[in-house]
Order: sequence, then structure tokens, then C-alpha cells
Amino acid sequence: MSAAQQLTIDIYSDVMCPWCAIGYGQLTQALEQLDGEIEAQIRWRPFELNPDMPAEGEEQEAHLQRKYRRSAEEGAAVRGQMKAIAEKAGVSLAYDGDEAEAPPAMMWNTRDAHKLLTFALEQAGPSVQTQLKLALFRAHFNHRRRIGERAVLLDIAAENGLHREAAKAALDDADLEARVIAEEREAWDLNISGVPAMIVNGKFMIPGAQAPDVYVNALRRVAEKSRA
Repeated sequence: MSAAQQLTIDIYSDVMCPWCAIGYGQLTQALEQLDGEIEAQIRWRPFELNPDMPAEGEEQEAHLQRKYRRSAEEGAAVRGQMKAIAEKAGVSLAYDGDEAEAPPAMMWNTRDAHKLLTFALEQAGPSVQTQLKLALFRAHFNHRRRIGERAVLLDIAAENGLHREAAKAALDDADLEARVIAEEREAWDLNISGVPAMIVNGKFMIPGAQAPDVYVNALRRVAEKSRA
């Protein structure tokens, strides 16, 4: 039996993006179908949906209504559709924190989160970076933690095996921030204007959250081209 073919998948994503969490769930289901055939090393790349978000954040529904000029009823319809797709992908976007009453769903500035993710990749590798990314998704969607705040980010980093003081130094590192900004510019150079966007083996793009079968077929095509 031949060994599974190795692919690299760079996922441009924002921590605030529910479709990014859903897309990863769908990709994971696809890779389970491809077990023994294709193995993927996943790396997360920065993309800020709201780079100008103030430090105090903004209530989520008010933000979405303003940004997309949609009514509360339209927003509810979108959330219902998203919830159904998320459940099929094995992803929960629902609050399941410790408080009896859920804190308000918020949008935060994610520059520091991306710096932390870049630090995790550079210092600990793709597996730890993915662990941190999924922890940030849970912190935002399921626990509604204030992930625009450095203290919260450092707590999450420490909870996932990163050295707190090293992570703190990374958030203060101007060179690291410059690398994050450069990667975001690369996304625009690749004509990525929305996320998730997956770049396979450095050159084949799969845009948006896709059904698992779409990922299966796309990854097989890339694997075949990579063998040629």
C-alpha cells in the first residue's frame, strides 16, 4: 500500500469569522474521507475582516447590520442558515460558557490574535498553531471571552501550552507585527477579499467554506497535479 500523499494547506482566516470555523469543520470531514490517501499540514494565515475595529469592540448584531445593511429579520435568517450548515459540519457556534446568562456576542479587533497565531506557528509548529486557533474559535463563539484584550489572549496561549511571557513578548514585537501585515498584503495580492480561503501547495486556491465532497474532489485534483 502506497503512503498517503502530503499536501500543505494555508488557510487565510479571521478569528471572528464563523464561516472559517465551519470551513475547517468541513475540511476536517473531507480529510477523514481521504485518510490513507492524502494527509495535510495545515497552517493558518492572517486576514482581518475589521482591521479598524476599536479596542472596545462592537456588539455583533449591530456591527453586522451596519456593515451589510441588513435588517434584524435578515440577520436572523442568515444565522439560522449558518447554524444548520455548522451543525452538519460538526461545528457549534452556540454559547456554552459558565454564566447562566450569555454575555453579549461581540466583534473584536483581531490583530493581536493573529500575532499570537504567527508566533505559535514560528515557535511551536503547525499542530500547536491549529490547537491555538481552535481554542480561539471556542473562546470567541462558545465562551464569548474578550479576545480583543491581551490578558485574555495570554490566558488562552498559556492554556494551550505556550509560554506566557514569550507570548507577551511576541505581542510587543514590532517585527512580528510587520510579518503579519505583510502576510495580509499577500492575501490581497492573491485576490483574497473574503475568508476562509485555502491555498493548497502554495498555488491552488479553494475559496469559501465548501461542502466536504467539494474539498475531497479539489484535494484529489491538486494531489494528481502535484504528482504529474
